[in-house]
Amino acid sequence: MSAEAMDEEGGGEGQPEVKRFAGKKLILFIVLPVLLVIGAIAGVFFSGILSKPAPKPEPVPGAEAEPVPQRPAPRQTVFFDMPDLIVNLNTGTSATRRTNFLKISVSLELENPGDIELVTQNMPRIIDNFQIYLRELRIDDLQGSAGLYRLREELLRRVNLAARPARVKDVLFKEMLVQ
Repeated sequence: MSAEAMDEEGGGEGQPEVKRFAGKKLILFIVLPVLLVIGAIAGVFFSGILSKPAPKPEPVPGAEAEPVPQRPAPRQTVFFDMPDLIVNLNTGTSATRRTNFLKISVSLELENPGDIELVTQNMPRIIDNFQIYLRELRIDDLQGSAGLYRLREELLRRVNLAARPARVKDVLFKEMLVQ
C-alpha cells in the first residue's frame, strides 16, 4: 500500500493525527479572552483612572481675586410655646358614657422671629380655633400615628388661618394626655 492510501484509511501508525480547533474551543480560548481584555481597557478608559487631574489655575499677580458669592444665612427657626389646653372630648349622644378629657401642650415653629408678636396678638383667636376643633374629637380620632398626623395637620391649618400674615411652619406636640 502506498502512504497516501494509508493516510486516507487512517491506518498510518507512525504519524500523529492533526487536530484542529473546533468552533466552541476557538471561541473559548481565543475570542473570549480578547473580548475580556477589550472590555477591561474600555472600563479603565471610561472610569477616568488614566486621566490626569485638571491643573489648578495659578493666580495672576496684580489681578484682583473674584469675590466668592456668599450663601444667604439660614433662616432662624423660632419656637413659640402655647399655653396648655384641656378640653373634654366628644363622647357621642349616649348618656351612660363617661367624659374623656384631652390635655395637650404644643409648640409652634415660626419662620421669622418677628412673627412672635403677631402670634401673641392673635393668641385668643388661635386658642378659640383649637378649642372648637378639639372638643369635636373622639378618642378614636386620636388613635395611632395616622390620627396624630391628622391632628397636627388640622391644628397647623387653623393656626395659620388665625395668625395670618405670620407663617407657622409646624405644630410640635410637647405633651398629650387622654383621660
